[in-house]
Amino acid sequence: MTAPTAARRSPRVALLASGVGSTVRALADAVVAGRCDVHFVGLVTDRPEAPVVALADELGIEVVALPLKKGGDRAAWDRAVADALDRLDCDVFVLAGFMRILGPAVVERFGGRMLNVHPSLLPAFPGKDAPAQALAAGVTLSGCTVHRVDSGVDSGPILGQVAVPIVEGDDAARLHARIQAAERVLYPRVVHAFAHGQLGAESAALTLDSGVPALLATVSMRT
Repeated sequence: MTAPTAARRSPRVALLASGVGSTVRALADAVVAGRCDVHFVGLVTDRPEAPVVALADELGIEVVALPLKKGGDRAAWDRAVADALDRLDCDVFVLAGFMRILGPAVVERFGGRMLNVHPSLLPAFPGKDAPAQALAAGVTLSGCTVHRVDSGVDSGPILGQVAVPIVEGDDAARLHARIQAAERVLYPRVVHAFAHGQLGAESAALTLDSGVPALLATVSMRT
C-alpha cells in the first residue's frame, strides 16, 4: 500500500500596496479562477486609510500598516518594512501599487524575490507618469513590464511584457487604462510562474505554454 502524498503547499506571497487595490483584486481573482496558485499571507501598506486595506480585510489578508510621516526617519521606516516582510515569512513579495521607493534595508534582503509591474515597455520610460512619457516621445507602442526589484528605478531583470498600441486620440489616462487591462492579464501569470520556479532568478523573459506573444495578441484585440 502506497503512503498518501502530502498536499503541495501553495507559495506564500506578501503584497505591498498603497492605493485603491485594483492590482490586488486582479491577483485575487486570478487565484480564485485557478490561474495563479499562491496564498496571500499579508498586505504591507504605508497608507492605513487606503481602500486596499478594506479590500484586504474582505479577502481575509492580514494588514500591516506602516505609515511614513512627513519628515520621519526614512531609514527606520525601511527597516520596519523589512522586519514586517521577514515576519510574514513569504516566498515572493509583490508590489501592487506601492507608492514608496524601497530602500536598501528592503531591497538587499528581498529584492531577489520581489516583483513589480510598470506601465511601459522597459527599459523605455521608467519612473513616474510612464504613459505620459510615451505620448510625449511620440512612440506608437507602449505596454507593461513585470520585473524583479533591484536598487534602481524600474531597472531590475525583466520577467514578462505585453505591448499595448498607442492609438489616435489617446491621452495619458486612456492609454494608462488600456495598459492596466494588460497588467491584469500579465501580472498573475508572472507571479504564478515565478513563485513556482518556472522562471530562473536571472530569466530574461516569461515563457509559458500560452506565451507572451499570445497574450500580446489577446490583450491588443480586447483593448
